[in-house]
Amino acid sequence: MRKTLDLHSTAETLGGSESTRTVLIALFANLAVAVAKSIAAVITGSASMVAEASHSWADTGNQGFLLIANRRSMRKPDEHRPLGYGREAYVWSLLAAVGLFVVGAVVSVWHGVSELMHPTGGGHEAYLVGYIVLGVAFLLEGSSLLQAYRQLHGEAEEYDREVLEYALATSDPTVRAVFAEDSAALIGLVIALAGLGLHQLTGSAVWDAIGSILVGVLLGVVAVILIDRNRRYLTGETGSPELHDAAVKHLAEQPDVAKVRFMRLEYIGPKQIFLVASVDLVGDGAESDVAHRLRRLEREMENNPYVADAVLTVSEPGE
Repeated sequence: MRKTLDLHSTAETLGGSESTRTVLIALFANLAVAVAKSIAAVITGSASMVAEASHSWADTGNQGFLLIANRRSMRKPDEHRPLGYGREAYVWSLLAAVGLFVVGAVVSVWHGVSELMHPTGGGHEAYLVGYIVLGVAFLLEGSSLLQAYRQLHGEAEEYDREVLEYALATSDPTVRAVFAEDSAALIGLVIALAGLGLHQLTGSAVWDAIGSILVGVLLGVVAVILIDRNRRYLTGETGSPELHDAAVKHLAEQPDVAKVRFMRLEYIGPKQIFLVASVDLVGDGAESDVAHRLRRLEREMENNPYVADAVLTVSEPGE
């Protein structure tokens, strides 16, 4: 049974530096893999290897977008953005997902279809080079995926969730993107290995072309999922039911609060919530006293690093 979420849990609120480290590891791993795959694609003439090279270059560019997302979203609120710049993380992560779709998926499918329609004769058949590059790429991509998994596992454990479930649900788009892209990369490497191996066994480049198309379809599915998740957070994703219940419970426990009548939580950035609620206050104080008590309650809620801003009002009678 899932445990109750503690509003003051900081496992998901203190992960900014961890997310940056995850993205940097992915950036350097993908850059090294992209160079190696590109060289192997030229030597082998393999359609699958061309698809994998396109995939890795797309991932490398995407990590740049994710670094920008982390940097810009962590800027502090100012007079122009009183709720902060958190939503910029979803904008740049959305661009990264679109880049994965266009550069990775479309190019891979297009190259595979072109190879099927106009076979080039099987390339230079330097299969050993391809196998070596795929093996090295598997190790590098695996190390990047391991870092993303460690971060997600630590946070998921805090909320008693499965890693995959938490990866889809987390408000941090950068670690989700790295985890999804690296997972797709490892599956893509297996597909490319199968295509290259079948090409060698049968002498037919058709298998290689099919491998390229399958890699493209895989990247397209991952890209669509990432695009949809970022779209939801950009258009006003609400807090989970567990988080909502924990926030209501915490507010209701305050001495000045008789009852919480309404509450809405909305993400305004990675691990940042905007809280709006209406409450019944204890007693029947003067207007000035009510205003001061509401401000105290707002500050109490904002003491949690998860809550970027809180706005409380008094409920209407009978609401």
